[in-house]
Formats: sequence, structure tokens, C-alpha cells
Amino acid sequence: MNHRHLLPQELDLLVDGDVGFGVAPLRAHVDSCDDCRGRLEALRAVAARLDTLPHFVPRHGFADRVMSEVQVIEPWHVALTEQARALVPQRTGLRVLAAVGAGLVAMTISGSALWLAFRADLLAWSYRSVVDQGSQGLWAGLAATARELGAARTDMGVMALGAAALSIAALGAGLAFRRLAATARANRS
Repeated sequence: MNHRHLLPQELDLLVDGDVGFGVAPLRAHVDSCDDCRGRLEALRAVAARLDTLPHFVPRHGFADRVMSEVQVIEPWHVALTEQARALVPQRTGLRVLAAVGAGLVAMTISGSALWLAFRADLLAWSYRSVVDQGSQGLWAGLAATARELGAARTDMGVMALGAAALSIAALGAGLAFRRLAATARANRS
């Protein structure tokens, strides 16, 4: 047999007089449990007293005064929609002008994208140019560094310099993570 007492939500269902699938077991429990029956009777007495209170209408502006004190957080998409609506002109002539301007901008961007898409050779040339210039500059810088170090062979010097830089970066990262873990452990304890 289940000996737990009813939860406040379950007692509320009984006070409100709800009927449904889960209410019958609640009523059976109240019939067999003196503590829950007493709590239910106390809640029914409070509900009856509340029903006897006079009904009144709040003064004009009451809801506005209450809501001015409540901090309402609106979702980002609602705020964005409101800002977009604020940018749309109210007068019909200005709305038409804004729509025509937005359409021209959209057509210009779309046309430029289509032109670039059909000019894949231009895009490929630009990409190769950037990559070639970047790699030439990188290799020239590494070669100059290797020459300054007095490396006999540029390729070996560049590889040794790259390996040393990678080792130093890995060692630094390892030490930084170890220090971070020690600090986190110290803060936790």
C-alpha cells in the first residue's frame, strides 16, 4: 500500500472538484488518510472564505503601474522584429521608396553573386593568386630566418625551425593547461 501523503497540486484538484482519470485514487487516499483529509478540509474552508470576499474592480491604470515595475525580458527575435518595424516608414510613399531601394540593393547583390559564380575562372585566379603570394611570403620569411640562424641548408633549417616552434608551442600549452588545472583544483577546495 502507498503511504505517501498527497501533494499540494493533488489537493488542489480535489478542492476544485476536478473529475478525471487520476482523481479517483486521490479521493480513495483521502478517505483512508486522516492527515490528508484534515489538510483537504482546511483548504476547502479557505476556498469558501475566499468566495465570500466582495468582488471589486481595480482603479484605472492599475495594470500599467504593476507592469511598469515588472522586468519583462523579450526574446531576441521579438526585439529584432520590433526594431525592423521601427525602420519601416509609416507613410505609403516612403514605404514604396524604401521597397524600391531594398529591391535595387537585393538585385545588385544577386547580380554580383551570379556574375562571380559564372566567372569561376576569375574566382580561381584570385584564390591562386592569394595562396601563391601567401606561400611565397611565408617561405621567404622562413628562408630569411634560416639564413640568419646560419643553417647550412635552407630546407633543413626551415624544417628544424618549424619543429622547434611546434615543440615550444606544445610545451607552453601543456604547462598552461597544467597551471589551469591546478588553479581550478585550488578554487574547488
